[in-house]
Amino acid sequence: MSDELFEHETESTITREQAAAKLRALADTLEKQNSLRVVQGGHDVTVRVGDTVDYELEVEVEPGGKSEIEVTLSW
Repeated sequence: MSDELFEHETESTITREQAAAKLRALADTLEKQNSLRVVQGGHDVTVRVGDTVDYELEVEVEPGGKSEIEVTLSW
C-alpha cells in the first residue's frame, strides 16, 4: 500500500434488517479473519486487524426523536 492516506465512507438509507445484515457480515469477517478488504473505485485495500481492538459505543438521542449509534473499532 502506498504512503497516501486511504479513507472510505459510505452513507445510504436502508432498512433496519439490511443494516443488521451488514453489521453481521462485518462481525463474521472480524471473527474469522485478521483482515478486512475494502474496494472503492480504483482502490482495493486490505486492512489488517489486530488480535485485540479498542471498542467504543456512542449513543445520541436528540429531542424530536432522531437517534444515532456510532461504533468505533481501533487498534
